[in-house]
Amino acid sequence: MGDTGPARNHSGEPGGLDQAAGVFAGVRPRLFGIAYRMLSSSTEAEDLVQEVWLRWQTCDRDTVADPAAFLATVTTRLAINALQSARVRRETYIGPWLPEPVDTSADPYLGAERGEALGFAVLLLLERLTPTERAAYVLREAFDYPYRQIADIIQVSEVATRQLVSRARKHLLSGRRAPVTGAEQRRLLTAFVAAARSGDLATLEELLAADAISYSDGGGAVRASRIPVVGGLRVAKYVRAFADRFWAGVEVEWGSVNGQSAAVLSRDGQVFTVLTVNASGEGIDQVLWMMNPAKISTR
Repeated sequence: MGDTGPARNHSGEPGGLDQAAGVFAGVRPRLFGIAYRMLSSSTEAEDLVQEVWLRWQTCDRDTVADPAAFLATVTTRLAINALQSARVRRETYIGPWLPEPVDTSADPYLGAERGEALGFAVLLLLERLTPTERAAYVLREAFDYPYRQIADIIQVSEVATRQLVSRARKHLLSGRRAPVTGAEQRRLLTAFVAAARSGDLATLEELLAADAISYSDGGGAVRASRIPVVGGLRVAKYVRAFADRFWAGVEVEWGSVNGQSAAVLSRDGQVFTVLTVNASGEGIDQVLWMMNPAKISTR
């Protein structure tokens, strides 16, 4: 047989791979948004989305009636598997583990129809859920998928899906106080940074809730507290104790990570900490010091 014309692929049309790339690009922000909320790591989410792209290239796309639904399904199922593996790795993580911060100043790629399941307080609580509970919650609360579609994606009944989402909501509601507004969170963070920098114990204690907790994620790569510091007074004394050496030569820039205000700390032009707080009407409930270079090197 002679030449039959332009090369064709799974789609049966010339340039089908270009068309596949266009379809993928259109839904990629949402795929990343799902993967990040599942894994709390932008690095792992990027790797997972790349794996989805490879599978999309090689699958028989003629059989895919709804590409967006297909790609969301692949992403979610891969994320469930990845989260199971990640939990094993986190058991041997040195010191407290915190979600990897993402710059949301312009929200360029998170694909969030809502900001749900993006803030640090919620991401930390999501770690307590099973991977399937987490998937059901993320798909419903962050992306408003119908229960029937979520059931198809995670391969359980619709009744079971509703139960998973309900159980996840109860876990999250029981695990946190009502958060303050974004403006109030920014005010508290700004005041905390000023008081921490000056070593003002009285102001630090005033800003912190009585049961506040400070988490420092150094990943064993930098010097950081390997256990959480618990209690408002203890946190205040802890922050004051290292004020002189920690803040020497530090420049502070204000940014938005995970939809909340953060202080980006640098020394000699090198970012070494992303600092933020979670707060409620009681004051600052959590102080989060992200210091692991592997988690902040891409900012």
